[in-house]
Amino acid sequence: MFFQERWQLMSIRKTVRQQNILSAISESPSLRIVDLARVHQVTTETIRRDLDELTQKGLLNRTYGGAVRAMNTEPTVTERHRLFTQEREHIARETVQQVGDGKMFMLGSGATTVHVARRMATDLRDITVITHSFGVATVLSMNPTIRVIVAPGDYIASEGAMAGAQTLSFLHQYSADYAILGASGVTADGPSEALIDCGMIYKTMIQRANKSIIVADHSKFDMVFPSHYASWQAIHRIITDKPPADHILTTLKKENVEISVCE
Repeated sequence: MFFQERWQLMSIRKTVRQQNILSAISESPSLRIVDLARVHQVTTETIRRDLDELTQKGLLNRTYGGAVRAMNTEPTVTERHRLFTQEREHIARETVQQVGDGKMFMLGSGATTVHVARRMATDLRDITVITHSFGVATVLSMNPTIRVIVAPGDYIASEGAMAGAQTLSFLHQYSADYAILGASGVTADGPSEALIDCGMIYKTMIQRANKSIIVADHSKFDMVFPSHYASWQAIHRIITDKPPADHILTTLKKENVEISVCE
């Protein structure tokens, strides 16, 4: 009886601990084994076994020294704003330098595109920007010479953006010099997006633009998400902070995608 009760108690503790790990990773994009062991007052080996079990269930992904969210999920746009801020500022500055000849733009949602919009508000004037992102619209509004057109649709709170059939129909009324888009993941197959509805928006923006630019920091390389919204044949340029791996680089060169690296 003693051993049975002890086993039940250990099982309950493991269940609670794993639930707490999943709760923690929903609030932070990555966790470290040593930190989890300290918080839960168990050994690092115990945490490794927990992470292995949760990975087998598809609830997270093991990394060296910790874990990250499952690849089909992504932090909210508010959380992403706290990550890679310096890299995104460099990407934004390079992006605006590349599109200075444009007058009509389409901007997708996301943390990196908000950085780009903020730089556009500082450096450009007398342009028109169509966006489905409230964050993009808000920072652009600081420049009174920029006309901002916000697409209607269904509001996605986690992304701070509009999406849906109404958004797609609205975008088809316009043409742009440039579409500037973020990505949840970047592979040799092309950019992908965690939110399928937003992926459809990005695909439409690419169709309606003369040139399309992907802005993505190095953490997006070799990540795959549900909405594969474009092949590299449809993209004019990628702007990032570090060179991608050789297998991605080879495809970009093969498809004549221009690469701007602002380390």
